[in-house]
Amino acid sequence: MEENEQLSILMKGLRGQNLKDSQFAADNVRLRLVEVDESSEFLPLVYDPASISAYWGKRPRAVATRIVQLLSVTGGFLSRLALDVINKKVKENEVARAIEIREIVTSLGPAYIKLGQALSIRPDILSPVAMIELQKLCDKVPSFPDDVAMALIEEELGQPWNNIYSELSSSPIAAASLGQVYKGRLKENGDLVAVKVQRPFVLETVTVDLFIIRNLGLVLRRFPQISTDVVGLVDEWAARFFEELDYVNEGKNGTIFAEMMRIDLPQVVVPKTYDKYTSRKVLTTAWIDGEKLSQSTESDVGELVNVGVICYLKQLLDTGFFHADPHPGNLIRTPDGKLAILDFGLVTKLTDDQKYGMIEAIAHLIHRDYGAIVKDFVKLDFIPEGVNLEPILPVLAKVFDQALEGGGAKNINFQELASDLAQITFDYPFRIPPYFALIIRAIGVLEGIALVGNPDFAIVDEAYPYIAQRLLTDESPRLKNALRYTIYGKSGVFDAERFIDVMQAFENFITAAKSGGGETLNGGMAELGFLQSQTGYTIPRISTNVSQQKQPIQTRAALAFLLSDKGNSFREFLLDEIVKGIDVVTRDQLVQIMSFLGVRNAAPVFSMVPTFGPFKPAALLPSISEEDKVILNNVEKIVEFLTAGSSISRTSNQGVVVTQVIQELLPVLPGISATVLPEVLNRLSSRVLARIIRDTFL
Repeated sequence: MEENEQLSILMKGLRGQNLKDSQFAADNVRLRLVEVDESSEFLPLVYDPASISAYWGKRPRAVATRIVQLLSVTGGFLSRLALDVINKKVKENEVARAIEIREIVTSLGPAYIKLGQALSIRPDILSPVAMIELQKLCDKVPSFPDDVAMALIEEELGQPWNNIYSELSSSPIAAASLGQVYKGRLKENGDLVAVKVQRPFVLETVTVDLFIIRNLGLVLRRFPQISTDVVGLVDEWAARFFEELDYVNEGKNGTIFAEMMRIDLPQVVVPKTYDKYTSRKVLTTAWIDGEKLSQSTESDVGELVNVGVICYLKQLLDTGFFHADPHPGNLIRTPDGKLAILDFGLVTKLTDDQKYGMIEAIAHLIHRDYGAIVKDFVKLDFIPEGVNLEPILPVLAKVFDQALEGGGAKNINFQELASDLAQITFDYPFRIPPYFALIIRAIGVLEGIALVGNPDFAIVDEAYPYIAQRLLTDESPRLKNALRYTIYGKSGVFDAERFIDVMQAFENFITAAKSGGGETLNGGMAELGFLQSQTGYTIPRISTNVSQQKQPIQTRAALAFLLSDKGNSFREFLLDEIVKGIDVVTRDQLVQIMSFLGVRNAAPVFSMVPTFGPFKPAALLPSISEEDKVILNNVEKIVEFLTAGSSISRTSNQGVVVTQVIQELLPVLPGISATVLPEVLNRLSSRVLARIIRDTFL
């Protein structure tokens, strides 16, 4: 029971169910900063421990003042924690101490607030209870004086604020630990803008705190019983935090992100950065009207949540440029029904190994190749290098077997799977890496928003549809291999059911991509399911006894994709199966024609024809083997799936007639014959010739 409660708390933490999105500080919040008279020009603008140490090493009085300040705030807490350890009441008082930590961290300034927020998604470092409390950390603190902000704008941009902005709000509309935001209007063009101004003495306070914490970490390294590497943790986090202190970098991040989404997801918008009026401590971006998605009562919130899921999966598995602050306050519904994402001070960049590794792990999961998945998890940093994998393998196998019970990978519930994986962290050397914790949080935040308005809301099949789209459209050799493994498995035999699963997931993805205006905005992802009409060529029709349809077959999204230019790579991937299908269907039709003509078994007749050495004329007769029957069955399954809902499937009471489907598809085929047909004919002739040689001479 206790373990289940711990898991529940952990998942609440990972999913960000306690995140705050208020714009201002609580009344009792007081921020303590290090105010120095000396110039900070010798402090590094990118994280450099040596330079920071050199700067503060020469200023022992300022460091001592900050240490006294820290001890005055934390002294009572540390003494109570020590008593808990002595009296063995750490577990009993865990909640109370976690609340104290949150209150202390809030008052200690930006470095501790940001470090606390970073640790709030690290179950490998903190207990679930501590994670929950740190997520309640409010980054909002009291604002600093407006005249100080105006003076900083002039210093940074080289001219008085009223030379740049025709108006600025008389007070900030939001205030955080690093800076505060004003609403204004540009003088040169009248554009409404948001102007973020950095808080004074932030760099000084952050660097002196890092200097103190890092030196404490160096001391702790002398005690082998302390397993957490404080120095390594601080260095890893601080390098990224320094990027957040640079507003020029934040503006560039937003511009890069917007460009990455512009074509595929035009329903996702990012505020434009005005580089001319942006510096390291002042950021000017376009003002975006709207309401927080978490507070919106509009009917399209669920659709925008699906758009958000696709957006974050695209970041995680495609661009590798990940918005590292998925937070209710950063997700806005615009008046025209788009999803705006704000605040790009902190982004995470994923490697190709991480992006492709996650998709490869899904492919292995589909075929229950748990041995391969465990190795994938080592590469993805879920399991440390050098750990004995044998005890973990059966546990993971049980988790994944349960996940696949409901109908295979297409029905995997991403959040339930994440919860099961989190459970393993309690008993085994298994951890949730920070980048994966971010996607859990992003999807958890989005789902939480939707559930407020619709308790029955479920994210559209979650991650698998997006992964199917990536497998079908990505040109990288690693993902092509993952696609082949997904459909063919270990045996290397084409599996029609797996093919259909992938295509159904792809269609679910198209449905989600059309949400939030993706279809009307001609979003690249929504258009993956459109088949553009082709003109300028004619295809002769073959006369058959099958009744002719006046209208071309109605194509579903999967079929439209296969026939479109965007499906070129996947068609080439399936070329061998297409050739096998054509060969078997053709021979099956010949067998049926012979049967119709009364020639049901011509082999005895042909056997009377004398053989010429190894040549056996009877082998030239069309026939269908057991292997051919499997191929024919696969073809019928796939054709029936691809034409579901079409005029043919509605009028046929005897199943789909493959030849009729081919006849009906000819007029809507795009101009692919020039590139595909020669290769098909070449492989088909090679296959037929090989079979003739095998059957007549061997």
